[in-house]
Amino acid sequence: MGIPGASDRVMIRACLVLGMVCILTINRVQCVPVGARRLLAGETVFDVVKDFGAKADGRTDNTASLNSAWNKACKTVTGPAKLVIPPGDFVAGEIVWQGPCTSKPMTVEIQGTLLALSDPSTYQGKAWISLERVNDVIVTGGGTINGRGKAMWQYANEESHLPTSFQFQTVGLGKLSNLNFLDSMGFHTKVTDSHDISVWNLTITAPGTSPNTDGIHVSSTTNLNITDLVVGTGDDCVSIGHGCKNVVVSKVTCGPGHGLSIGSLGKRPDETDLGQITIINCTVKGTTNGARIKSYHSSPKMQATGITFQDIVMDQVRNPIIIDQHYHSKGAAKTEQSSVKISDVHFKNIKGTTLSPTSVILNCSSTFPCEGIELADINLQPSGNVAPLNSVCSNAKVSVVRGGLNAAGLAGCV
Repeated sequence: MGIPGASDRVMIRACLVLGMVCILTINRVQCVPVGARRLLAGETVFDVVKDFGAKADGRTDNTASLNSAWNKACKTVTGPAKLVIPPGDFVAGEIVWQGPCTSKPMTVEIQGTLLALSDPSTYQGKAWISLERVNDVIVTGGGTINGRGKAMWQYANEESHLPTSFQFQTVGLGKLSNLNFLDSMGFHTKVTDSHDISVWNLTITAPGTSPNTDGIHVSSTTNLNITDLVVGTGDDCVSIGHGCKNVVVSKVTCGPGHGLSIGSLGKRPDETDLGQITIINCTVKGTTNGARIKSYHSSPKMQATGITFQDIVMDQVRNPIIIDQHYHSKGAAKTEQSSVKISDVHFKNIKGTTLSPTSVILNCSSTFPCEGIELADINLQPSGNVAPLNSVCSNAKVSVVRGGLNAAGLAGCV
């Protein structure tokens, strides 16, 4: 390389003023933040151990190091950047990774294990690790996010959920893949107020008795694809809340837990319509519910429409097909009915075994009855000493397409 020209010298002075390192390449001068390393492909790498002093000893609180590494990677690079958490056990409290980022894409590569601090006072927000207001972000790496929830579950209740292990909040073009989630305090993963999100190849594990530990919960999100998950928790494997549009869930192996759920809907007054949801090619084993839609008995007026559960295998599931519009209605006045209008719902090619004699329950609102409910190719068999199957339907307009219907005992819905 020759002697730097005038423009190069100007760039070098600018780098030094900004406290950055100058790299002279064949064609130009580049400024790189101190503590960063560049790959040949042009990606700037930030290692939380080498560059920010994090300790993988399973004891040290690395919260400050992880937040500092994110701020450097996100906001001091123009072009692709990667935050690397190498192999080892990294303890941390509340982590908030906020954008917007100048780096695109911004990648977080979790190779090791993140361990949550088991102290409720540590978490001021609703998440342990929250990634917020970022476009074009990738979270991957093959590592483990361990919420160490066993010490916290005693504090769980319906009104005040414990922190989610990892959430996308107001994220666009986000990818979450190739990670293991273990024993979250609250939900394991959450996607909310986001768009164009892909989630795949996650393993999510917690005891069947753990409270409110949904595998993945989504709300107010458009264009979302979830695939290739193995989920066993104490709550819904997948739960799709209000405001979601154009969501596809596929190839999920679910159990133990509460099944594959739309809802709960209508709990809060500001909830918005949900539509175009497809849950397809999944296996549900040993859960309390299979394919479920649930709404609260007293709710704001809203729509839930264009929902398909298709090609679902049930293995000893207690409630294989259920719409429950009186969710958590104990103690409510008998006149209270859900104002969530459920329509254009398709249960197609649902087969397997059930532990309950009532294989289909469609318990809809008398104020806004369910309409356009299709049951097609339902072939469910009783497991063990279960009595002959039956169905219970109220306030539901149902059409039945023949194909294995006698085994499911659908006479009560026709």
